[in-house]
Amino acid sequence: MVPWLTPSLCAGLRAAFQRVGFDVDGVPALLGADAHAALARDEPVPARLASVDAGSLGVLVRLFLLGDTEPAGAVADALAPVEVADAIAAGLLREAPEGLTSALDVRPHGDGVSGWWVVSDLETRPGGRRAALPADHVLGIGSASLSLAAATMRRPVGRLLDLGTGCGVQALHASRHASQLVATDINPRALALAAATFAISDVLVELRAGAWLEPVASERFDHIVCNPPFVTGPPRVRHTYRDSGLAGDTVAARLAGALPRQLSDGGVAQLLACWLHVKGQDWPDRVTSWLPHDDAVSGVDAWFVQRDVADPAHYVGTWLRDSGVDPSSPAARRESEEWLAWMAENQVEGVGFGFITLRRTGATDPTVLCEDLREPMVDPLGEEVGGWLDRVSWLREHADDAALLAARLRLAPSVVLEEVSQPGPDGWRPVAAAVRRTDGPGWRHELDSPAAALLAGCQGTLTLGELLELLAAAHDEPTGKLVAASLPGVRELVRHGLLVP
Repeated sequence: MVPWLTPSLCAGLRAAFQRVGFDVDGVPALLGADAHAALARDEPVPARLASVDAGSLGVLVRLFLLGDTEPAGAVADALAPVEVADAIAAGLLREAPEGLTSALDVRPHGDGVSGWWVVSDLETRPGGRRAALPADHVLGIGSASLSLAAATMRRPVGRLLDLGTGCGVQALHASRHASQLVATDINPRALALAAATFAISDVLVELRAGAWLEPVASERFDHIVCNPPFVTGPPRVRHTYRDSGLAGDTVAARLAGALPRQLSDGGVAQLLACWLHVKGQDWPDRVTSWLPHDDAVSGVDAWFVQRDVADPAHYVGTWLRDSGVDPSSPAARRESEEWLAWMAENQVEGVGFGFITLRRTGATDPTVLCEDLREPMVDPLGEEVGGWLDRVSWLREHADDAALLAARLRLAPSVVLEEVSQPGPDGWRPVAAAVRRTDGPGWRHELDSPAAALLAGCQGTLTLGELLELLAAAHDEPTGKLVAASLPGVRELVRHGLLVP
């Protein structure tokens, strides 16, 4: 049965949640930092103990967040003005011998400024038992959706598309910076639960049913976000939230080629993706080949950021566990053998995971870059994406050497100089130096002595050309030679935000 939480029922739930404090502020305040952190690790006991004497808020915490069965009378009091019979009929609650239990996962979610509620399917059966997930399972607030939310640029835009919305997490976050929201999904159950998410959260989103870009084929958007079914492997659909029905990384390839066509001029698309590491092929060559190369869509800036690479065995095992299958069961063994055989047949040595950012510019010299980001991020990637796009535009405007030499640059405040020395007969001897950002991705660039001296002079007062002339005189080198040697490195330092125009 596809649940149907009517707008009036959702409005009643919102009123009940606000009345008892079942929200992004009330739940952590009730549980305390330790129990709330334990709950995020799927350790329910501390939260259960903290909620024992918490009245109606405690009832909702145990009902929706812990999967407990609660007395019918206590649930009725906590959910008023919603009638329990209506909640059961809508598929929100189910009757149990000892009372009532939740049939759906409903939990507060926020971004530090706004608070919402997200409705999704349960990950466990009543009693806390892990179950194999049905094909139309609607995933809740998972690590992938949180990663994409953190990596999404948050700048005011007109129309935004959440492609493959699932339970609606990306659209909720986008509601703070987009004037008009459209969300699509092929799964009727996902559309029903997303509608409930938006109605309870009082967020206006236009929902459309259909596969991929079919529901918006003739439209343009200023921003597109997409958490697609990106799992790579044989062409099959066992779970709609993760399987595309396309072989390997075809889904990422198709989206990278198609999304720029749906963007308005200057529009940005951001998506999660997996790509194959195939024997004898560099992964940057593989992913950049996906970009559109026709007259209809020209000038697409693209940034492919790889956050992790898994070997085939680890990758398959991870996704088998994710679907609730016991890896030691006969069914899991058969699926694992089939999956790994496909990987071996296609010479897959690993699977990369990361983010793709695309911008439709119309420029004749678009920037296409592939980078590894294996270190933990200090700050959310979304702010860095916006900065990267700004810096790419600036570098395009200063593509001529004369324009770059006339610019005034300064070191970003977060940049530090790191030096490595080795002991020698006369004391410590410097052997290497690098500059590094202490914020964002922590970009790091090695330097020689002239480059370090140049960066020390970048304080926004003299032009780059003037600094290079002074440096050439100090080192008794021809200015032209130093300029030719320095400008490529300067451009990279600007692109990574160590030097700021």
